[in-house]
Formats: sequence, C-alpha cells, structure tokens
Amino acid sequence: MAVNFLLLLVFVLNGADGSHIAGGRDAAPHSRPYMASLQVRGRHKCGAALVKENFVLTAAHCKIPGSYTVVLGVNSLSANESTKQEFKTVRSIPHPGYDNHSNDIMLLKLNGSAQLTAAVQLISLKTDRVTTGSRCLVAGWGRLADNGIKPDMLQEVNVTTLSQETCRRKWGWASIAASKVCSEGERGFQGPCRGDSGGTLVCDGAAAGVDSFSGKICGNPDTPDVYSSVSFFGDWIREVLNSN
Repeated sequence: MAVNFLLLLVFVLNGADGSHIAGGRDAAPHSRPYMASLQVRGRHKCGAALVKENFVLTAAHCKIPGSYTVVLGVNSLSANESTKQEFKTVRSIPHPGYDNHSNDIMLLKLNGSAQLTAAVQLISLKTDRVTTGSRCLVAGWGRLADNGIKPDMLQEVNVTTLSQETCRRKWGWASIAASKVCSEGERGFQGPCRGDSGGTLVCDGAAAGVDSFSGKICGNPDTPDVYSSVSFFGDWIREVLNSN
C-alpha cells in the first residue's frame, strides 16, 4: 500500500509539472497526420485514425446518437490552423458483435473525402499480430491525468506491448480474448487517459490497436491499457471499407 501511494504521489507531482496523456509529451506539430479528433459542439470526445479518405477508425463505445464533427490536420484543438479539415459523420458502423468491451471497434463514414496533405495522411493497418515487447506509440487529446485538465496540443507516449498471459494475470482475468492487445508505459503511470478512447496504438508505423479501456487510474501498470487488435479485425475492416 505504501509503495502504491508513493508511486501515485510521484505521478501527481509529475503531472503538475507538465506530464501529458499520463506521463507523455507534446507531439511534434503534424507528426501524427493520421490523427482525428471526434467532436461534439466543438468539444473533443474521442480519438480516431484516418484509414481511408472518407473513413476513420475508432472504438465502438465512442458511438453517439447523432453526428460527430471529425477534425483532421490539427495539432492544437483551439488554434485556427490552415491545415485543418472538418467533416461530419454520416454513418456509424460498429462491429456487429460489439458488446461493452467485446469487439470494441467501429468505422465512421465521412460526408466527404479528406484531401491528403503533409498534415493529413492515411495510416496503414497492421496485418500481423503485434509481438510481445514491441515498442509502440499512442497519441491523443485525452486528459493529462485522472480528472485532470484536457490538453490543447496533441499528446503522445511510448508504450510496450505485453503478452496475453501477463495482461491476464495483472487484470486478474481467467482468460483474455485473442482480439485484444495490452500495453503499459515504459515507466510507471504512462498511457492513455479519459478522452483518448478510440485512439490508435501504432506499432512499426501501422495501426495495431484501437484504445478500448484502461484501469481506474490512467497509466497504472497494475491494470494495463487494452486495445482492440487491428489485425484480428482486419478482414471486417477491409470488408466495410471496400463495400462503402
């Protein structure tokens, strides 16, 4: 208990001194050109990734009754950047098997096609499963800490993927589905936080996972971050993209 308290104290102090996305950093401007912000009335709700000129990939639990404004090509959520492109979602296509945390993946169709520029680019889909111990990256505009402030600038953090067995043991699960990928920060309390849902786990330059859920404390290594595996759902993703 004392060790956990000290780790949490270090995390809070680091957060007050500029730690981001739970222990991360500011992303270099437009260095993640696939990133999309899903917004409602100008407020960021979830992350997404541009996988086709008129489609973004996100989490099924990000589904809302109405339409999102999808913002591409920005680093800042408040600045009027010349690279900014905005679209409305005209169709939400969650995985047909979505049930709370199961099959938590969704495609959103846009009302137009993004113009590909240096600041707006597609991200490729990883076709093979991520190997254990892979060094990957997560980016987003989620909170900087639990119940903390929301950043204006895009944040990113390096994470390392875990084996299914390690993830299962840490969470205390009886088993873990092959459709999930888990990761933890390279040091304590690093990883996605609230508002980063739907964001992309990028490994080897390709989309490897979609941020699904975390523990009660953002970046807590005792409850690794869990993603929907892009390679596992690859056939479904390509089927939706090709049929639309």
